[in-house]
Amino acid sequence: MTATPRLGTPRPASPDLLRSVFRRHAAGVAVITASDARGPVGFTATSLTSVSAEPPVVSFGIGTGASSWPAISEAGHVGVHVLGEHQRELAATFARSGADRFGAPTRWSNGPEGVPVLDDVLAWLVCRVVARVPAGDHRIVLAEVVQGDPTGAGSPLLYHQGRFSGLRD
Repeated sequence: MTATPRLGTPRPASPDLLRSVFRRHAAGVAVITASDARGPVGFTATSLTSVSAEPPVVSFGIGTGASSWPAISEAGHVGVHVLGEHQRELAATFARSGADRFGAPTRWSNGPEGVPVLDDVLAWLVCRVVARVPAGDHRIVLAEVVQGDPTGAGSPLLYHQGRFSGLRD
């Protein structure tokens, strides 16, 4: 006979339950960028996923109420940046509503396909958007890799328990 695990009292599905569970899930931190007629946009994402190796496709989620959504909803290409643990402030800036995300001290340049590419990241990709899939109050963006650079130095930045931290052995 299998014993029932000793867990807390189950709660019904809700946004709070989902947030509480995912606070316990450590996730890598990325910044997604794009550009439109108003200029560069970007946001911090912990939902970055490798979807396919052939062809190389990634996905990320974005809320339809996010300030970056209008540009991402129309963008042909996006930038995907894997942040290092030395970039906590950059992650916080791109996560903060109303922040001047591309002003000093953020360092960036116009990359391939006119996509803003951030400096000093662990790795970056420029991707062609191939689909935007409705998922509740978010969209899952599927994007095929066009080019990138995986050679940045350092250890990855993580998001866990509501804060940014580094990887520990």
